[in-house]
Amino acid sequence: MVRIYQDSFYRLKQIIGDKNKDIPPIVPVSQSTWWLGVKSGKFPKPIKLSEGVTVWRGGDLLELLNRKDSYTPPTQKRV
Repeated sequence: MVRIYQDSFYRLKQIIGDKNKDIPPIVPVSQSTWWLGVKSGKFPKPIKLSEGVTVWRGGDLLELLNRKDSYTPPTQKRV
């Protein structure tokens, strides 16, 4: 299990994991599902630190995991 710190920032690969770099997921969803969840409000809003650097607060991730029992992933609409 991955330890999440309240006052830390986490990048997307730390949240959804990266099999190539042996990074276990905190929230095991795909990148597109994560961004759909952010857009719909099911996942926390990101913080843009600079061009190309987006992070999420550890406290926001902990809140998400605490309400995980009621969480259902958003479904993608096919065009």
